[in-house]
Amino acid sequence: MSGTGASGTPPRGATIWLTGLPSAGKTTIARALAARLAAEGRRVDVLDGDEVREFLSAGLGFSRDDRHTNVQRIGFVAQLLASHGVIALVPVIAPYADSREAVRKRHQKAGTDYLEVHVATPVEVCSERDVKGLYAKQAAGALTGLTGVDDPYEVPDAPDLRIHTHEQTVDESAAALHALLAERGLA
Repeated sequence: MSGTGASGTPPRGATIWLTGLPSAGKTTIARALAARLAAEGRRVDVLDGDEVREFLSAGLGFSRDDRHTNVQRIGFVAQLLASHGVIALVPVIAPYADSREAVRKRHQKAGTDYLEVHVATPVEVCSERDVKGLYAKQAAGALTGLTGVDDPYEVPDAPDLRIHTHEQTVDESAAALHALLAERGLA
């Protein structure tokens, strides 16, 4: 099952883009789903936004243009992986709808599956979680440009799935996303 599909062909890859505010739960869900998919024998990789920014997009800031460039770079790598049968899970804020749409269009042009998942956690909950201490720094005046607080976040109008992490567990969130992948023939 791990190497080929039912017809003997490699399984289809796809990019699963998880967008949402900082501390929404994007990476946590992606890692839980990655473990499940790997246990099922699927080729899977997590392109975590923080890790990619450190290596692939080093030197970029957080201006609108730099954020767009970062998203396009990640989208390119995700599409490349997906075109080789990998499920690329991409937990990246990607605050601007036009940037996410450009990635979707690149995938469509290449004939590669792309699903957008909105991890719809309210900013108040994200602020309480504050995994990286960003909300505390912003509140103390030591940080500006925090997505969803003093920098825009454009909520997806029609994502393939919307997950409310404040209303369900990580396992339930990952299971909902797994169900969508199964429905689309990707799991």
